[in-house]
Amino acid sequence: MPDVSITRYDVRPDMGRHLVLDPRSLAYRRRYTGDPIYPTEWAPKVPVLDQQNLIAQGIRTSQLTDGATDDVDALGSCTGNAATVAISVLHTAGSLATAGLDVADPVAAEAWAIGLYSDATHRDQWHDDAWPTVDCGSSGLGVAKALRQRGLIDQYGHATTAEELCMLLQTGPVLAGLPWYAAWMEPVGQYALLDEIPGWQSSEIAGGHEVCVTALEHVAYLPTGGLDYERTILRARNSWSSSWGDGGSFRFSLALYQAVRDQADLIQPRLDSSR
Repeated sequence: MPDVSITRYDVRPDMGRHLVLDPRSLAYRRRYTGDPIYPTEWAPKVPVLDQQNLIAQGIRTSQLTDGATDDVDALGSCTGNAATVAISVLHTAGSLATAGLDVADPVAAEAWAIGLYSDATHRDQWHDDAWPTVDCGSSGLGVAKALRQRGLIDQYGHATTAEELCMLLQTGPVLAGLPWYAAWMEPVGQYALLDEIPGWQSSEIAGGHEVCVTALEHVAYLPTGGLDYERTILRARNSWSSSWGDGGSFRFSLALYQAVRDQADLIQPRLDSSR
């Protein structure tokens, strides 16, 4: 077992990400080399997912994976949900169907994401629990390993700076693990930034959460030539239904990422070979 750094968060029915950093991952860091950064957007093929209200959606967790005995109404499966969004960008609908992911059916897609979450909990070998039957949470690193084990990606790269995050978004979506503040549970206004929610810095951290960053909406530069963190805006897809935020998504600035960077991790699943 490598000497990994682990920060655990309370697992809740709406979030279950832990921060797991493996020093070996730095060899796969995508360093920023000064290339131009442009606004970009990636369109997920899956509809907005919902890791809550599972029974109302018709999802019976007791029927999804071997070993599950009870139906639960929500899971801390945000890593599986975020990774499902990312994968739906990288593959065609046909290749996703071959992998068992029906992008036209939100219920089937959520069930598939739960199965991926289960795989991720088993890949996170730093703890003894796994789903089923323990909703123990997982990590961005664990779900990236699960995607690779399934043959859905060739590799995954890491970013550790705001510039590297923007550079990764030039080539595809990025999984972002964040400390999720209580004030962020409901963005104020359809298009509001998390930054604009009053007092978020002083609110408690509700847990760890994984989302998929799908767009670099606006890029701004300082007169000195560096990125203007406050005016460079990203959009991310959440997994709390399309009624949350802006149709299931939210926005935040690079300045906010900088503020939480010590508890954040960024992983980009990559599919470099042709399919």
